[in-house]
Amino acid sequence: MFKRYARCAAALALAAVAQLPAHAAEAFPTRPVRLIVPFSPGGGIDQLARIAAVKMSEDLKQQVVVENMAGAGGAIAAKTVANAAPDGYTLIFNSSSAVATGLLGKERLGFDPVKDFAPVSLVAQFPLVMVINPKVPAQDMKEFVALLKKNPDKYNYGSSGNGTAIHLASELFKTLAGVNMQHVPYKGTSAALQDLLGGRIHMMLDGVPPQIGNIQEGRVRALGVTTTERSAMLPNVPTVAETVPDYAFPFWVAIYAPASTPRPVLDRLAAAVAAAAKDPQSRQRFKDAGADAVGSSPAELATFWQQQIELYSNIVRDTGIKLDGE
Repeated sequence: MFKRYARCAAALALAAVAQLPAHAAEAFPTRPVRLIVPFSPGGGIDQLARIAAVKMSEDLKQQVVVENMAGAGGAIAAKTVANAAPDGYTLIFNSSSAVATGLLGKERLGFDPVKDFAPVSLVAQFPLVMVINPKVPAQDMKEFVALLKKNPDKYNYGSSGNGTAIHLASELFKTLAGVNMQHVPYKGTSAALQDLLGGRIHMMLDGVPPQIGNIQEGRVRALGVTTTERSAMLPNVPTVAETVPDYAFPFWVAIYAPASTPRPVLDRLAAAVAAAAKDPQSRQRFKDAGADAVGSSPAELATFWQQQIELYSNIVRDTGIKLDGE
């Protein structure tokens, strides 16, 4: 039921914007564009937004201003953009984690991540890496899965919070590997990492760049990355799927506009993102941050988005994940 609803909603939204007249976007943009990031300054998502904004500003010939609006798991930023004028001047730089939270709590949070936004462009994708405390008696993914199967519910994992993408990615691992682990939710990955280093939790998923130093210095042991291909930053670390078939959970960032934004405006914005993705200097900056630049069209993001909705919905259905307070 949910999948059918999501597909219909996205199709109707795209059809609506496609029918709007082209003259609505002929002069776009004539003033600066706000790119709202639903996280605090200085984090990995914020860094990626600022990389994209530099080249987008050049291509649009108007400043793309990154504005941080953290709080409520991304709900404050999402509601701000959903309620903004559908003219392309207020955008959200969403991550898979913020979108997953929005899907789970749309009734309580006051916005619908499917109906209230129009896809602009998939900006970048990057893997998470599964790391364990080095005292856990497993040297690789195969040994870790065997250990968990032998000791159901003895070991635990930390996440950045209930309903986040890291939570969903961890639960997908449990399902496909056929293992049981206890979930320990935190308010962000920093607190989870401190407990992992201290041995109070056993495993967590995190972005590759923040873990490079810990891996190299032996403070954590890397078992696998969550994408279907190995990370260029960790070429010797296998994918999770090399041991757990069919496992794939990419982390991603994408730009969305308010629903009913005219299609020509969406296309113009997507072209600016594509320019950033193709620019050699920008691509290198994305790579240095552990991400692969994409720069898709609105239609390509809509297709990808539907695939992610299906993935998240299946995990929620199979595991019964709920947000805090539900």
